[in-house]
Amino acid sequence: MAKEVLLTKEGLQDLEKELEQLKTVKRKEIAERIKVALSFGDLSENSEYDEAKNEQAIAESRVATIESMLQSVKIIDEETLDTEVIHVGSRVTVRDDKYDETASYKIVGSSEANPSAGKISDESPLGMSLIGHRVGDKLDVETPSGVIVYEVLEISK
Repeated sequence: MAKEVLLTKEGLQDLEKELEQLKTVKRKEIAERIKVALSFGDLSENSEYDEAKNEQAIAESRVATIESMLQSVKIIDEETLDTEVIHVGSRVTVRDDKYDETASYKIVGSSEANPSAGKISDESPLGMSLIGHRVGDKLDVETPSGVIVYEVLEISK
C-alpha cells in the first residue's frame, strides 16, 4: 500500500489546481514547443526538441506523482483539532532559547511543506519534535547545526 499522504484542505486544493494546470495548460504548451521544434528538421542536433521532450518528461512525472498522492490522501480536519497538544495541522509559536527569537509555523504533511511560507513538515526535525507537546514545554531539537532548545508558546488552529 502507498504511504498515506497527509494534507490540509488547502493543500489538497493546491495539489488539485497544480494537476489541472499541468494537464490542461502545460501539456498544450509543451506539445506546441515540440511541434515547432520538429519543424526545424534534423532531430540529431535539435536542442529545442531535446529541451521540450525533457520538459515533457518532467511534467508527466509530476502528473503521475500527484495522481499517486491523491489516491492515498488523508485530509486533516483542522476544525476538529484541539489546541491543547500539537498535531499535524496545528499552528505553533515557539521561542528559540539561545537567541530569544520567536517563530510561528504550521505543521503539515511532507508533501505540503514550504518552510519559506511557515509550513514545516511533520517529518522535519522540528516538526517531529513538536508533535505531542503542549504550551510551556521545552524541547531539544537536533538540527544539522546542533541542538536547539525551543519553548512552545502558543498552539492554535
